[in-house]
Amino acid sequence: MGQILAIDYGKARCGIAATDDMQIIASGLDTVSTPLLTEFLKKYFSENKVDEVVIGLPVDLKGNISEVENDILQFIEIFEKEFPAVKVNRFDERFTSKMASFFISQSGKNKKQRQQKGLIDKVSATIILQNFLEQRTR
Repeated sequence: MGQILAIDYGKARCGIAATDDMQIIASGLDTVSTPLLTEFLKKYFSENKVDEVVIGLPVDLKGNISEVENDILQFIEIFEKEFPAVKVNRFDERFTSKMASFFISQSGKNKKQRQQKGLIDKVSATIILQNFLEQRTR
């Protein structure tokens, strides 16, 4: 069994989280500049067995899809050509940034650390992945 990777995709940067090889625990992995994402994934996949990826689905409170979705769909098209053996899943990412900010504020980080957008993206990816894992076990 391989890992599941989650991507909190953004125009500037992407938060990345991964499971353990047993696909039980989600952990924040990294934050990557969006233009470098495919290269990061090539390197990561060459060093780790990854079965699936979960990419956040940006939906607002009214159920409308965010404008970044077009960029995400273009990325998925490239991803599926580059990594045809890796299954792509989508998962609603509603509230993950707010939840990430809350969890970071509760972690004892100082104000400057809490405001690092890269940290929020990485924690958001972890929340997306953990929620995905929990939904699968229901």
